[in-house]
Amino acid sequence: MPVSLMSRKMAFLFAIACGLAVANIYYAQPLLDAISNEFGITHSSVGIVVTITQACYAIGLLLLVPLGDLLNRRWLIAGQMLVSVVALIVVGTAPNNIVLFIGIAAIGLLAVVTQTLVAFAATLAAPSERGRTVGVVTSGIVIGILLARTFAGILTDLAGWRSVYLVSALLTLIMACVLFRVLPHDERSKESLSYLQLLRSLLTLFAQERILRIRAALCLMIFTAFSILWTSLVLPLSTPPLSLSHTAIGAFGLAGVTGALAAARAGRLADRGLGQRTTGVALILLLISWLPISYTQHSLLALIIGIVLLDLAVQAVHVTNQSMILPLVPEARSRLTAGYMIFYSIGSATGSIASTSVYAYTGWNGVCLLGAIVSASALLFWALTRRLK
Repeated sequence: MPVSLMSRKMAFLFAIACGLAVANIYYAQPLLDAISNEFGITHSSVGIVVTITQACYAIGLLLLVPLGDLLNRRWLIAGQMLVSVVALIVVGTAPNNIVLFIGIAAIGLLAVVTQTLVAFAATLAAPSERGRTVGVVTSGIVIGILLARTFAGILTDLAGWRSVYLVSALLTLIMACVLFRVLPHDERSKESLSYLQLLRSLLTLFAQERILRIRAALCLMIFTAFSILWTSLVLPLSTPPLSLSHTAIGAFGLAGVTGALAAARAGRLADRGLGQRTTGVALILLLISWLPISYTQHSLLALIIGIVLLDLAVQAVHVTNQSMILPLVPEARSRLTAGYMIFYSIGSATGSIASTSVYAYTGWNGVCLLGAIVSASALLFWALTRRLK
């Protein structure tokens, strides 16, 4: 597309919408102890709440995001957000853990609207600005992930954990109405494939595009590391000797916003052909970040430094990944996004359940060692594949 239809204001709106939608699947992380206490779920098992969300997010990526190549994205985006409102109300009023799990599953399934927005933004942007645009929109996603903890922590201390989901339902309803009003009409030639053919073509894309396979594997590893930190962090912070409040725990998400602010810059570097170099530097920072993070119980300043490094690294790799894969097959951007992000969800789910299980048996040092091993694996994989095209 020679002319960009994505203005700075529109990109900013996309970023806000993405942040609001993706936050819905991360509110639970700083609330795990409160949910555990109310529903009688043990600390070693409460990570299943996050795992259910991420597993259903993966299902949504497979079944819903490819529809962006088939249906009108304006209607698809607004419709998914409206159904998300219902799911949020279900969680906010859940009388038992069964209803809670059903609502959490639905939230995960529908939160994939963020990826439909990313693919739509990439389509509207001019080729020379695509990396920057993806960076801006993706920064909204990461800020949403991180501020979800701050938002959830403050509201929980003020009005209980259920208020988090009820307030989000109201905000999501408002955003759905705004987007339906301002999104461009999605007038383009749609794929002539049937829905089943559309899903099967995901496998074809993976078979044909080596860059997609490599970047998807990196995605899995960096988000496993990301989830290892953020899922289990509430556990050492909420117990003695630290015993921090939900508000204080949630505030650590603010430290990670620095990483999100680097998103647009990483996208610009990818536009200039420096994606591999950006990836390598970021993965080295990811590995280093676990050293200060391991001192969490002795120094909160060290934790903040580690969080900034980790989120900066993960975000830089993530934006670079998307900037490199979205141009591969322009007419299949929704499917490329879906295929790539399935690995994000697998990594997030794996990191969530692994970190809480490891913490139960080996404590915080075991969690940090696990994170360092995953990060080192990502760096090694990048080094072995960086010259492949």
